[in-house]
Amino acid sequence: MAGHIVRNVFKILFYVHLFLIAVLVIFLIIYGIVYASHSHHFDPNMWYPPLLISTACSGIVGFTWQWITFKNPTKVIKTMFRLSPLLTCAMGILFVYIGSALSLVVGILALVCGLVQSLYGCWVGPRFEYANRILSVSIADPPVKCKTMTFLSILIGVLYCSFLVCGICGARIMANRTNLFALFILLILLSLGWTMQFLKNVLLVTVSRVKYMNLAGGVIIDTRVSLHNTVKYLAGCVSIGSILLPFISLIRGFARSTNLIGGDTNEFMFSCAGCCMAIASFLVTCGNRWGFVHVGVYNKGFVRASSDTWDIFNRVDLVQLIDLDLTGSFCFLSGVAGGAICSLVSGILSLAMHMNYATEVSIYAFLIGYFMFRLALAWPQACVSAYYVAYAENPLSTHFDSTIPVRLEQLQFQRSREQEDTL
Repeated sequence: MAGHIVRNVFKILFYVHLFLIAVLVIFLIIYGIVYASHSHHFDPNMWYPPLLISTACSGIVGFTWQWITFKNPTKVIKTMFRLSPLLTCAMGILFVYIGSALSLVVGILALVCGLVQSLYGCWVGPRFEYANRILSVSIADPPVKCKTMTFLSILIGVLYCSFLVCGICGARIMANRTNLFALFILLILLSLGWTMQFLKNVLLVTVSRVKYMNLAGGVIIDTRVSLHNTVKYLAGCVSIGSILLPFISLIRGFARSTNLIGGDTNEFMFSCAGCCMAIASFLVTCGNRWGFVHVGVYNKGFVRASSDTWDIFNRVDLVQLIDLDLTGSFCFLSGVAGGAICSLVSGILSLAMHMNYATEVSIYAFLIGYFMFRLALAWPQACVSAYYVAYAENPLSTHFDSTIPVRLEQLQFQRSREQEDTL
């Protein structure tokens, strides 16, 4: 009962937030139209084209990339692990070239991130073969009308991002009259993140339910019916997951990075690595993307669904395999690459039109591109999630090939070798 109330509260909160953001953006647009001619510090005609063009570019390239993923699943993962660092470094060079204090900080950060991505790509190289295989078998038979639903979601995302861009422009025109413009922009960006996560997770729940039912029992469900049920009955769960999952993923990523860097050293800065990993291990049971499968299939709350799914993984000894899965990293790096592409497009256009706007416009374009690419790749990620959960619940089902069992044997052999080496 309490869980049902919480779901309804978050469902109402999400829709109320959409209404309030719409009111705020409309107000800012009207304000911008009225006072644009009186603003001598900001020219909307030099600000709109780069962002709107990069927003449209994010939709086109994002949809194209998910199509390439479907057509060549055995090549896209390795390609993205090589492409993302290059695009991130190119974006960093652009920010450094712009030359402002903020752009220099962002540019150096982007260059460091590009280097880290390169090193990470080298480190996980041995996992590419299995990652290609699991992605291929998972998306081999996608749900009917999946691509149509993805296209419509991307179209909604482009229109929504364009709408928010207009609101940000109105807030920038307000900059010379009040300091509240920064708060308005922050609220708009937070709404962008929550709403795009919501759209992505709606697709994740919808597609994973259809895929799971097909894998687990051979049942074929109409994708449109699944989408309708998700929006009507599960919006609260999706809203909660859209808030919790990014924070849990961030904490877990930080903990794993700290533990990896710290190793077995006893320096003070790494003394909390074990504590961080314990907290991260607990949090992942409370919120993980695999839980969205049970949200859609069993109408569970997000936290309970995540906990139940993780218990199943523990019971069949799949946790290590899940931890080593590269699908999440592939989707994240695709988002970073998409954001870098949009940032480069908007940044180059801004340099050609009005250099003073280049830093700000490029940052906004990166965020839009990142979320659009994550939205475009929601359905492949959903298929992989459903495949793992369905296998964990019934490993002996004839719907599965030898991909996971063979990988489990390889991991067991590696653990045995490592134990022998330590003796």
